[in-house]
Amino acid sequence: MLGEKLRVDDTLLRELEDFFRRLGYREMPVRNIKQAHLISSAKAIPNPRGTAPGWWVEKGDKIILSMPGPPGEMERMWQKEALPRLKERMAGTVIASKTLKTFGISEAKVDEMVSPLLSSPNPTIGIYAKPDGIQLRLTAKAETQGKADAMLAPLEEKVRAILGSAVWGVDEDTLESMVGILLAEKGLTLATMESCTGGLLATTLTDVAGSSRYFKGGLVAYSNEMKVAFGVDPALIEQHGAVSPQVAEAMALAVGSGLRADIGIGITGVAGPDEIEGKRAGTVHIAVLRMKGGVDKRALSPIYPPRRPDVKRRATIAALIMLRQLLLGLPLP
Repeated sequence: MLGEKLRVDDTLLRELEDFFRRLGYREMPVRNIKQAHLISSAKAIPNPRGTAPGWWVEKGDKIILSMPGPPGEMERMWQKEALPRLKERMAGTVIASKTLKTFGISEAKVDEMVSPLLSSPNPTIGIYAKPDGIQLRLTAKAETQGKADAMLAPLEEKVRAILGSAVWGVDEDTLESMVGILLAEKGLTLATMESCTGGLLATTLTDVAGSSRYFKGGLVAYSNEMKVAFGVDPALIEQHGAVSPQVAEAMALAVGSGLRADIGIGITGVAGPDEIEGKRAGTVHIAVLRMKGGVDKRALSPIYPPRRPDVKRRATIAALIMLRQLLLGLPLP
């Protein structure tokens, strides 16, 4: 595109060779030499988390940024290298943004609810569908960071007033970290029993450092035999079926009492693609039980097409949302 020839940058090549030596390789694979290529108008953007550097290209009055795709590499390079350089070039202009995260409301419904605010040219609102719900990105442009933040504040207040408890977090917040903070602050412990999610909820909870303070453990009861072995009454399964709100609550009660936790969560469902007990793929029942009183139960609407990873992820997110709402004493969105 720029009409320039690639050349091997000696500095980049030495850094690559050193990287592979630290990993225990005698020689660097020949195919990696291409990661030391530059063109004359490009400068390398350091990538301490991988082998491929980024490119900062300046041609005329244009800047082109090129970075490797893996999020762990790209996000760090953007935050630490690219964004600071761009901000230096934008003296007198600041773009500030804030993301509000919601769950339990469809993208179309969110768009409808905040539609009176969408006509504003500055600050603006963008609506995006994400795995953990619908997100709204509020963006303001001003001469200084202070002015941009001041423009965002009243807009955020209006959005929160409209969406209420459906807003569960901002920016880099994750559901697992937020429920972890709440559990730790309240001195409560948690245990889980999962069927269709296969332990994904327990895995997600333990992604948070220090989760051993409040998470006692998780049981994967994939078969009916395992549910019974862990304390679910077989007569309940016989009467209502394994995929039912009654069994989800029984699972929460069994694991909560068995592991002596303050809160138990039970998840049962049909991950798909086939039906179980005449119930459609994507049907999920979740129970979040406070052992000393209080239970929230929810049946998720089936996902079509019912892709197993999507069903498991959606059920896990819904369980975390339910747990958050229970801990805060809020109704489900």
